[in-house]
Amino acid sequence: MTSTHVRLGLLLAVLFPFPFSLRAQVARQPADLVITGARVYTVDPSRPTAEAIAVRGGRVVFVGNLRGAQALIGPNTEKWDLAGKTIVPGVVDAHGHLLGLGQALRTVDLVGTRSYDEIIQRVVAWAAKVPPGEWIRGRGWDQNDWADTRFPTHDALSKALPHTPVYLTRVDGHAAFVNAKALEIAGVSTATRDPDGGRLIRDAKGTPTGVLVDNAMGIVSQKIPATSRAELREQTLAAIAELNRLGLTGMHDAGVNATGIEVYEELAKAGQYNLRNHVMIRAADSVLDRYMAKGPQNGLYDGRLWIRSIKISSDGALGSRGAAMLEPYSDEPGNVGLLRDNPEHLKSVAVKALKNGFQLNVHAIGDRANRMVLDAFEAALNEVPTPDHRFRVEHAQILHYDDIPRFAKLGVIPSMQGSHQTSDMYWATNRIGPTRVLGSYAWRSLLNTGAVIPNGSDFPVESADPLISFHAFFTREDENNFPAGGWHPEQRTSREGALMSMTLWPAYASFMENETGSITPGKFADFTVFDQDIMSIAPERILETKVEMTVIGGKAVYQRGVPKT
Repeated sequence: MTSTHVRLGLLLAVLFPFPFSLRAQVARQPADLVITGARVYTVDPSRPTAEAIAVRGGRVVFVGNLRGAQALIGPNTEKWDLAGKTIVPGVVDAHGHLLGLGQALRTVDLVGTRSYDEIIQRVVAWAAKVPPGEWIRGRGWDQNDWADTRFPTHDALSKALPHTPVYLTRVDGHAAFVNAKALEIAGVSTATRDPDGGRLIRDAKGTPTGVLVDNAMGIVSQKIPATSRAELREQTLAAIAELNRLGLTGMHDAGVNATGIEVYEELAKAGQYNLRNHVMIRAADSVLDRYMAKGPQNGLYDGRLWIRSIKISSDGALGSRGAAMLEPYSDEPGNVGLLRDNPEHLKSVAVKALKNGFQLNVHAIGDRANRMVLDAFEAALNEVPTPDHRFRVEHAQILHYDDIPRFAKLGVIPSMQGSHQTSDMYWATNRIGPTRVLGSYAWRSLLNTGAVIPNGSDFPVESADPLISFHAFFTREDENNFPAGGWHPEQRTSREGALMSMTLWPAYASFMENETGSITPGKFADFTVFDQDIMSIAPERILETKVEMTVIGGKAVYQRGVPKT
């Protein structure tokens, strides 16, 4: 035998360690689960649709026709007949806040309030249920939804609750509204200076009115007693259950501190973490260095946690006029927003991330912030050339025309949220004018350059229901199908693109495309089951669709109509 034959034999032994007959026998072993009867959209180009799936050991082993799946049914195989239902790969929200959702489920819900008076009513009702003097927290107010769209002042809230400190986070998480008692506890007065990257809204005399924007929020929030570890566990479990109910099998967690990650690991070790979470670390540089020393951690606890990503914020939000703009806001001359970080620091973190195999994801909403982040990424990549870094810009909402092609050119992923477009479209033109708004939520322009766009909701800023952003991506219409034909319809995606934006593209954006994102043999058996065919029904029926089942690793973690245990 020649040396060439020996090398070939060794190579074949490595690639195919078992004889063909044995491998074929393993492939024919009975499945743990066989699913039939449903319309299956695989998001796998080699087989876009199927009629049956087989699962073994938590992973897909067969996707195809009914006959092939039936051949894998054994005496102990579980069988699901989902006739009339639709299966897609497990839906993933590419930008959310798990702990924020857990907290929102335990605080005053201000989403949908239509006036300042309604906020006071909800807070007063909540105060009747808590001990006197205990901090009251709430989230979800948006002055743009009120008849008077100006920021509120604390006077009426302080009169209603003079002795109880109140801290109410704006819907976007980039501003807070507090009463006089909270300002008193924090020592806020006319003499208090605005912090870097933050702003205290003041009256004509310079007195703080109770609204704190971006980095100014910490002046008061740091006085709120920390949530206990037991409470964090309860909030996390409640948030995961809510996501499962909405059909989500995974998420990208946009900024978690070390304590939060520790709680996640505790739950995952105990088998209580029914979610695949791509965690973005939010921490001081010293803590980041500690995580980087460990190196990327992928698929911990049976694929429940990936810890290989970092989150930084470069500016604020459009709704609170904290997004950093190249030119002043159209409805507030002289205000160009807020930068919460600087180019030098962004570049230094990017360089560290590249050297240590970590992904860097930076929040940027305004066109000035987006340009600054792209510049910092480009400088870091020039210093540390890396072919597959998959750096991300979170939101990428307002882009200057010149910066749109830079994403694909630099290999940067714009992580965007369909529901932000349908929430902001009513007032976005007033805020930034008719020209800049053409670069807002520019999905089609980015896709045309070769970029991919993982879709999300930014929950609890928006509802965690993934069908809202799915619907928005290909219609650019709200839940009432307004405006007819879509807001700037030239930026719509296809329906197929919308499905990829919440399955395969989030998988790619988290380095998980070999594990999730499509219904493909070898990948985790993660599925979302809907009662309607979201790929063919009329667009106006999408938001009527119900989640029938959420499946992770071949196990149902949610079933419609089945009581919680």
